[in-house]
Amino acid sequence: MSDEPLPEPDRVPGAPHPREAARVIGQDGAVADFIAAAQAHRLHHAWLLSGPRGTGKATLAWNIAKWLLSDAGTSDLTAPPEDPVVRRIRALSEPRLHLVRRPVDEKSQRLRTEITVDEIRRLQGFFHMSAAEGGRRIAIIDAADEMNPAAANALLKLLEEPPAQAVLLLVAHQPGRLLPTIRSRCRELRLHPLAPEDLGRVLADLGLDHDAAQLAALSGGSVGEALRLAGQDGLEVYRRIIALFADYPRMDRRAAAQLADLAAGRAGADGDPFDLVVTLIDRFLTRAARTGLLGAPLPEAAAGEAEVLTRLAHGPEAARLWAGAQAELSARARAGRAVNLDPSAMVLDMLIGLANQPAL
Repeated sequence: MSDEPLPEPDRVPGAPHPREAARVIGQDGAVADFIAAAQAHRLHHAWLLSGPRGTGKATLAWNIAKWLLSDAGTSDLTAPPEDPVVRRIRALSEPRLHLVRRPVDEKSQRLRTEITVDEIRRLQGFFHMSAAEGGRRIAIIDAADEMNPAAANALLKLLEEPPAQAVLLLVAHQPGRLLPTIRSRCRELRLHPLAPEDLGRVLADLGLDHDAAQLAALSGGSVGEALRLAGQDGLEVYRRIIALFADYPRMDRRAAAQLADLAAGRAGADGDPFDLVVTLIDRFLTRAARTGLLGAPLPEAAAGEAEVLTRLAHGPEAARLWAGAQAELSARARAGRAVNLDPSAMVLDMLIGLANQPAL
């Protein structure tokens, strides 16, 4: 048996778990809506926390749990970090809180790809066993859109007949994948991508404030994506992409081949190199298209980016061409990955194809 800790599916690689976060940043509307309901004694039994990945949904869920179980009563969902309840929640030892997430396969010690019905049965057992103790009980399901059909149906029965003083917090990146009957029994708190200044505050809390502006520019307001880029040296990869297009339509084929070789690296705990490279090429093309319509983006995600993008996308017609190239690249990447084509060859083909498009 390995001494290494089991993987946590609800943790971004290289970042603290959301239960460690002491505050929710940049989602004041969602925080205010929940507090208003609680203070008006209209606390619904099920809440759907939806929005793009990395916008703080899990952080909000854990702070709600701390706030409710510690009776903090603050106006911003913060709870004293020295409170015994808060310390137990961080240690996953609070008896009134149950976490549902993708389990680890006992044989392979790898994460399963979905939340199984056994996990929802354990949740039902939690509510049954804790009922005798009385008081509020909370469950966090992260992420609810990862439930398989049997798990979803079991949860629906729980939502139809909720236990007394139960609060279920469903984190969902793609709420459309949930059963409509589950969504209809939840009150939704919709989270939005973080503004650059809010994302900078989160990254500063995590000790990544040095590159906060560049990470914010590339991450689309997602803390999770910013952390992934930081952990995989994504800013350096993006600088290499900008350098490749600095003399467009001329392209340094050796530099392109080196970038393609990087994409062929093995996926590890910090992410998949192929996905990183393709994502950043996609971001480059998207930012080029936007430049043709709105002007060069600020802040720059790499030194010299504004100059390169302005030269490439000099108006609406160029913007349409770059947008078309982005859509084609994304489709080719998905198709190539589906049939297990060589990652290096795929990326090199994409780059050469972009350089050879006379319309651009």
